[in-house]
Amino acid sequence: MQEFDAVLADFARARRTDPKASSLGLLERARVVMTLPGGFDALYRRVHSLESAGVFGTSDWAQPAILQPALARHSLRKAGAVTTVVEAISELRMLAVTRGDYFHPGISAEQARHFLTQVMALNLDLLSGQLTEADRERPKQLGFIVQELYRYLIFHLGYESLLDSLVAEVWRLLDQGPVQVDSICEMIGQIADCLYDPGIRTTGTADASRLVDALFAPTPGSGEDPGLEIYEQRLEEMDDVTLSSEATCFAHSMHDTGLASPYHAVMLRFLRRSHQDDLIPITLGLTMTGMDDFYCYTELVLALIDEAIYPETCQAVYGLTMMLERGSLFTPSVAQALWRQIKLPLSAETSNALQEAFGDAQPPRVFLLAGVINLLGQPLGVGQGNNPTCQSAIGLSMWASNEADYLLQVLAWAARDNEVLSRFEGQEVSSRDLEPGLIKGTPVDVDPVSLIVIPHLDRIYGEMWRRCEDRDEDAHRWINPEFYGWWVSHGFRVVADVHSGEVRDYDGFIRHFYASYHPFYNGNMPLIHAQPAGIAVTDSAARFVGRHAITILRVGLSPRNEMRVYFFNPNNDSGQDWGQGITCSTRGHGEFRGEASLPIAEFASRLYVFHYDKLELGDLSAVPDKEVTRIMELGHTSWAASDEASSSH
Repeated sequence: MQEFDAVLADFARARRTDPKASSLGLLERARVVMTLPGGFDALYRRVHSLESAGVFGTSDWAQPAILQPALARHSLRKAGAVTTVVEAISELRMLAVTRGDYFHPGISAEQARHFLTQVMALNLDLLSGQLTEADRERPKQLGFIVQELYRYLIFHLGYESLLDSLVAEVWRLLDQGPVQVDSICEMIGQIADCLYDPGIRTTGTADASRLVDALFAPTPGSGEDPGLEIYEQRLEEMDDVTLSSEATCFAHSMHDTGLASPYHAVMLRFLRRSHQDDLIPITLGLTMTGMDDFYCYTELVLALIDEAIYPETCQAVYGLTMMLERGSLFTPSVAQALWRQIKLPLSAETSNALQEAFGDAQPPRVFLLAGVINLLGQPLGVGQGNNPTCQSAIGLSMWASNEADYLLQVLAWAARDNEVLSRFEGQEVSSRDLEPGLIKGTPVDVDPVSLIVIPHLDRIYGEMWRRCEDRDEDAHRWINPEFYGWWVSHGFRVVADVHSGEVRDYDGFIRHFYASYHPFYNGNMPLIHAQPAGIAVTDSAARFVGRHAITILRVGLSPRNEMRVYFFNPNNDSGQDWGQGITCSTRGHGEFRGEASLPIAEFASRLYVFHYDKLELGDLSAVPDKEVTRIMELGHTSWAASDEASSSH
């Protein structure tokens, strides 16, 4: 390793004088080390030095919190040597962070562990110890390297409960109601291969089987995963009683997991073709609210099925169900906007972007319409993907939840006209000629609506920020009401000075939050509209990681009579450990699907910015001093520690 260390030292010196100095020589040396006995252990011990030297450069790997497991699988298994080696080093870094051997300011140990668990789920086939032909044929021993990396990760993370951990991880992600389930379905496919591989011993697989059956065998008629064509033939041969039973099984499976199967889409299209629309509410598992929506807007719902529900877009079956269950169509403008969306001509740029992201198995308009249905059905399921766009993502969620007609208007502009219009302080803002914001290219790993709309919103948000950057207060005070909508409250509090980052009037900040949001101190006033807010994210050791935009949805007593804040986190994973015993919950404390929650004091200890109604402010002095002191102590001993507060700006 002396030779490797010398090359690493030379590279570090070169990068200090030239940020663009080539890393190819170092990466080739690292590849060779990976093929040697003990090579991964040697690189593990040097992962901090490798990153400090600049091996990740300015690529996405330099921001580990935004990395996506599905993309990591591609980098490991299908990319060239350079990409595979960098990905392997990155995963060694994730392991070091997970085990507490490397504190990384860009990602917490909890986040790193979830990332590795998902990457392992997507590569379960390597458990068998047999390389595929594609892996064996890769040049430069890359297949061997990936398998050895996987063995190294398993050795340190634990082999015995691996399948249980992966199944639990899939259920944890499903509990959050994501609109993007491609990587989850891929994980379930890997779990299925593991379950039915005679060379891999598995026990206690009931939860795993539920997941596998939901995708591949949701009903008696699809019991052995016969394939879509054979299943369609079976539907043709079923009598009325059997077909009705099949419909009920589809609904049960979908509501159990939140996943729809390609067989479900085949069933719906068969019912439409055979003029058996009366079975559609049963197939969707609609309750009274959903059925009212269905029967009031039958023509529109049937048109949405005809135009958007295919095996390739089968998750939209669940989206459609949830949209009807929310009573979304009872707002007349939403129904009209959906008719427009069905017929909307797409620009060439929009069509190309959709085709590049989702393929050509269906026309681009089908994927976009399916994306609309999913988003309207699960407003809390949208995620920012592999992009620093939490501000825009919470906008999509808020609009899908309580102003869907506006969301559909913005989408129509973006998809048809390649332009989105907004206003800021009385002046029009158009996305057309603005420079890119935080996203420099096409958004990665997002749903179809986000793919088309987020770049425009990102540019508009950036322009609003530029118009406020010379002001003496936090720009969110002016941007949020203009960007999100009239319901963003006029009152505004930020805990730190906009220039120095120094915490100021922490006591008053907490009292204003409690007097505005806590039912015991605000006159028992419920939160009418979701409010944007900013939090200071910390890792499992309570060290500051970064600022992040979320939405406060409601504040209320949990089933255990604990006052909790229920909020939406757009970061694709709302279950995080923020240290000091503060762990965000996504189930078990009264959360609706897609919500995260924390006890109100713990949430307040990470709060950085919030809006409040000036005319509905409660009694500041009624907030207990003991509660305020506890919150301040949690803040001051984590993100607001003296050396963190100023650097967090």
